[in-house]
Amino acid sequence: MNRSLCVLTLALLATPVLAAPTLVAEQTKEPGKLSIPYQMYRLDNGLTVILAPDKSDPLVHLDVTYHVGSSRESVGKSGFAHFFEHMMFQGSKHVGDQEHMRIINEAGGTMNGTTNRDRTNYYETVPANQLEKVLWLEADRMGFLLDAVSQKKFEIQRATVKNERAQRVDNQPYGLVGEKVGEALYPRTHPYSWQPIGYVEDLDRVDVSDLKQFFLRWYGPNNATLTLGGDFEPKQALAWIEQYFGSIPRGPEVAEPVAQPVTLPATRYLTLEDKVHLPLLYISYPTVALGDPREPALDMFADVLGGSASSMLYQALVKSGKAVDAGASHYCEELACSLAIYAYPNPAADGSLKSLKAEVDKVVAQFAQRGVQQDDLEKAINKYRASAIWGMGSVQGKVSQLAMGQVFMQDPNYVFKSLAAIGKVTPAEVKQAYEQFIADKPAVVLSVVPKGKRQWQAATPNFTPAARELPDYSQHDSHLAARTVKDSFDRSKQPAAGPAVSVTVPATWKGKLDQEIEILGTRSDEIPAVSITIALPGGIRAEGKGELGLANLTAAMLEQGSERLNEAKLSDELQKLGSDISFSSAQYNNLITVSSLTDKLPQTLALVQELLFQPGFRDEDFARTKNQILQGMQQSRQQPAWMAGQAFRELIYGQQARLGQPNDGSLKDVETLTLADVKRFWQHYYNPANARIVVAGDVDQATIEQGLAFLTRWQGKAPELGSLKPTEPQAKPGIYLIDKPGAPQSVIRIGRRALPYDATGDYFAAGLMNFNLGGNFNSRINLNLREDKGYTYGASSGFSANRDAGVFAVGADVRADATVDAIRQVLKELEQYRKAGPSAKEMDYLRSAVTQQDALAYETLDQKAGFLLQMIMYQLGPDYVARQSEIIKGITPQALKAQAERWLDPSQMVIVVVGDRQALEKPLQELHLPVYPLPAP
Repeated sequence: MNRSLCVLTLALLATPVLAAPTLVAEQTKEPGKLSIPYQMYRLDNGLTVILAPDKSDPLVHLDVTYHVGSSRESVGKSGFAHFFEHMMFQGSKHVGDQEHMRIINEAGGTMNGTTNRDRTNYYETVPANQLEKVLWLEADRMGFLLDAVSQKKFEIQRATVKNERAQRVDNQPYGLVGEKVGEALYPRTHPYSWQPIGYVEDLDRVDVSDLKQFFLRWYGPNNATLTLGGDFEPKQALAWIEQYFGSIPRGPEVAEPVAQPVTLPATRYLTLEDKVHLPLLYISYPTVALGDPREPALDMFADVLGGSASSMLYQALVKSGKAVDAGASHYCEELACSLAIYAYPNPAADGSLKSLKAEVDKVVAQFAQRGVQQDDLEKAINKYRASAIWGMGSVQGKVSQLAMGQVFMQDPNYVFKSLAAIGKVTPAEVKQAYEQFIADKPAVVLSVVPKGKRQWQAATPNFTPAARELPDYSQHDSHLAARTVKDSFDRSKQPAAGPAVSVTVPATWKGKLDQEIEILGTRSDEIPAVSITIALPGGIRAEGKGELGLANLTAAMLEQGSERLNEAKLSDELQKLGSDISFSSAQYNNLITVSSLTDKLPQTLALVQELLFQPGFRDEDFARTKNQILQGMQQSRQQPAWMAGQAFRELIYGQQARLGQPNDGSLKDVETLTLADVKRFWQHYYNPANARIVVAGDVDQATIEQGLAFLTRWQGKAPELGSLKPTEPQAKPGIYLIDKPGAPQSVIRIGRRALPYDATGDYFAAGLMNFNLGGNFNSRINLNLREDKGYTYGASSGFSANRDAGVFAVGADVRADATVDAIRQVLKELEQYRKAGPSAKEMDYLRSAVTQQDALAYETLDQKAGFLLQMIMYQLGPDYVARQSEIIKGITPQALKAQAERWLDPSQMVIVVVGDRQALEKPLQELHLPVYPLPAP
């Protein structure tokens, strides 16, 4: 035997022979039955594989779910599952740092990962020809993550997670509610007693050794489910999955978790002082665990108690003016479930949570006499059925349902069985669940009150969580050996993409009704549903002096019912149909948005006609709705992101410009608006003349034109409307500082006034220029501030515009002590990009990423409707997409550099900082820019 043949023989002997995947379950399409066809396989190493082919769009969606969340963490090492999710994006043996995201973006795809208490999932949606590549990527981090782990990556991502916590929890009104309730509802040793984001002190406690052990313990293929949906050939997909995943060794065996529902010995009262405008009463009752046969009955109880405008809580508290908002929900997780009730008191009536708690208790007690009626069951089943159908409108939606059913209930079709279970619930079962878990049972009662307002609390706190007893972590208690993968192929070679997919812009039809009402539609029968948007000329540009907020208030009033139907009865009708009708105000239009199942479309459109032509406009509804809006406005103004955004708008467009003011209006103006103002605005600006309508879904042109013919019967002339073009110059460049004492983060906005929208001109070119600067995860600004410095959870930049004006803006929430250098780094990136323009590598990345994104652009009905709305509002032909593609292919680095020179001059930038003035004012002087203190907007 010659030497080369001997070596080859030894190599083959060393490579394990992989057994063929085993088919373990299959679901075929059954006419008239809600289901998702799939085949489920299991590889020899324990990996569960679910394949759900769907040829409706030229894309695939891959989800890999590991059955590990924060519930698998050790006491004292909270937040580690989520922290580890971040580490999974930092490269693996054959994929460089940050390359995973770059490869997906370059392929025209999107990706992310999420962690909750019970699972962590990683997912990508890409054009169908990129399937082998994403399988290679996911397999590489399953089998080879530890080869690329470094201390530097570990520290950077630890800082990123801390920034995420600061942004979403510590610097956010009500951000600590979940944490405080969990600490009181569960014993300190229960894994639900801490949140997936974890405690900062625990994040500081872990090290790289913990990371490696976590990976080896939980990230084996036998603890994972791979779910693939979309346009692929199952035989080829299965062969690739076997090739890339089959040789990864099993991890330690993982037992299915045991349910750990809890009970309370007595009601526990807590109080949290926070920077909020409205107090919050939050009550949590412990119940069962996911999959418990009593779960559907508790879901039904929560729906009746507080799931809609016709619910008991809403009718008793909100309609009466005792609360601004109130509701209830039953939230189920793998180990335990809880039923939550929330209510915000109406400060105009009584801001005390003690009296509000008494009212809530009264409503809960009334259920004993009311019970559940047949009408409740009908509404619930139709609502849940419609939700399931809309969830099947995307490949991602289908994949998510299959994956979660398998991971938690060992049944990919669990969501549909759960729907069937809801339909079988009896009133007696609901009453029994209510008596067992809710009636006169202990709960956690949290009062969130403004700082210094403890007199508003529901009761004196009687519970303090026990101190956590932390084990000695000086020695690691487990030392799992690294797993070695043996392959018969070269994993370092990135798979090539298949032949380019054929992307078809949705075929459209055009219609026209009397009064110059244009309709643009597209037919899609993938799900039996229809999405409609009716744009009536008006919006915030129709508001006069002293009435900023009138467009928003009028839209809210139109949702309160008709002359025949009050808000509760309207809610009932919509739930029975499984439909949704919403009114809103935009910059140029008043919008009516309709979602309906196809077989219920005639009844849904009849309700649209009734609401538009015979609105209720009741005095009591106006008083309540106006107060709700005012309270919501005051609450939003406590958020640092809102403060930064509003200050930036005023500085860019001017205080006198409508674009310089909040879309929801000014508090001063809304306080003075009357019902007569609303009626006048409705009469003038809900006129369908010159309306633009887009329709996407399972309906033909003749049917929709007949269904919308009522719009032509509106009487009155079309309104005359002006523009939103600002007349004042933007504020002078410099730093504008808004004080938020003690803020753990600073919210930064940097930018300037730019150019109005166009689809194929300078605006489009400027957007292309921004792609590599701040328009994707791997952009210069985000890699600098997040991945290199660890200053922020994320940073981005971009152009936004309407037909009259536009803006360029950079945004980031950064660690307070990094504020000055974060601004310095952004300005440096602007200057460098302006001077040199994009590199050749960035040009290739841009062309590849943006060109291939179209494969994902027209999948869902909402995406199709959005595409049509863009076309009809800007009078674009369907060829504009092709023209954009040609621009992308032909644009030069010099052309993008010219756009950068035009828009990225740091000396022209307005900089807004919302943070602790006492800590920031002096350090900001280091930037040698004028600093102007501003009052909070």
